[in-house]
Amino acid sequence: MINDLPLAGLRIVVTRPREQAAQLVQGIEKLGGVCIQFPLLEITRIDNNLPLHDLVKRLHDFHLAIFISPNAVRYGMEAILGIGELPGTMQIATVGLGSAKALLDYGVARVISPQEKFDSETLLELPEMQDVSGKHVVIFRGDKGRELLGDTLKSRGAIVEYVSCYHRSNPQHDVTALLAAKPDALGVSSSESLHNLWEISSPADKEQLTVLPLFVSHARIAAAAHKLGWQNIITATGGDEGLLAGLVTWAKLRKSKP
Repeated sequence: MINDLPLAGLRIVVTRPREQAAQLVQGIEKLGGVCIQFPLLEITRIDNNLPLHDLVKRLHDFHLAIFISPNAVRYGMEAILGIGELPGTMQIATVGLGSAKALLDYGVARVISPQEKFDSETLLELPEMQDVSGKHVVIFRGDKGRELLGDTLKSRGAIVEYVSCYHRSNPQHDVTALLAAKPDALGVSSSESLHNLWEISSPADKEQLTVLPLFVSHARIAAAAHKLGWQNIITATGGDEGLLAGLVTWAKLRKSKP
C-alpha cells in the first residue's frame, strides 16, 4: 500500500541540477514521496573548451587528477576519452561518493576518496594527499569554486593546475509559486545553491522558507543556513542514501508527534 511507505504523500523539494537529480528523485518516489524539482544550479558545457582539450593532450605530465564533482567527471572524462584515455600510472581522486560512482561508470575503479565526510578537507587528510612535493596535480572542476584544495596541495609542494569542465549558472525561478505548492521539506546540496535560493526570494518568501525543514549535505551548508535564519536544519551525509535515510527518520518523527 502506498500509504504505508515512509514518505507517503510528503512533498520534497529537490534543488539539484536536473542532470544530477534523477537517482534521488527516483529514491524519494519509491518511498512514497512527491518530488518537486526546483534546480538552483544549471550545468552547461563551457563555451571555450580549448584549455580543457589542451590540458587533456598533456595529461601524461600529471601524477594526480582530482575530480571535484560528478559533473567534473562527466565533462572531464568526455574530453579525455574523446582524445585518448587516462594514463595508467596516474592516481585518481575525488571528494564524494557520487563522483566516485560516476568514475566507476567510466571504468575507473581505483579512486582515492573519503569514506565518511565528503569534502575537500577530508580528502586532504588522506595519506595519499600528504607527500605530494614536486608532483603535478590537475583539478577538474566547474568554472568557479573553492580554492582550498589547490592552495593546500601547493603549500605541500605540489604543482597544481585547475581546468574548467563546465559552466554553472543560476536559474531564475518563482519561489512564491514553489511555496504555493505547499512543500513539506527542502533539500540543498551546496552553499552556492542555498545562496541562489536566498537571492531570488522575496522577504515574504524567506519567512516561509526558513520554517521548512531543510536537509543539507554538509555542516558548512548548515552553518550558512543557520545564519540566514533557518529554524530546522538536518545534516544528512553519505550521498543519496544518507539523504533518503534522513528523510525517513524525519518523517517517522513527524508522524509520531501529536
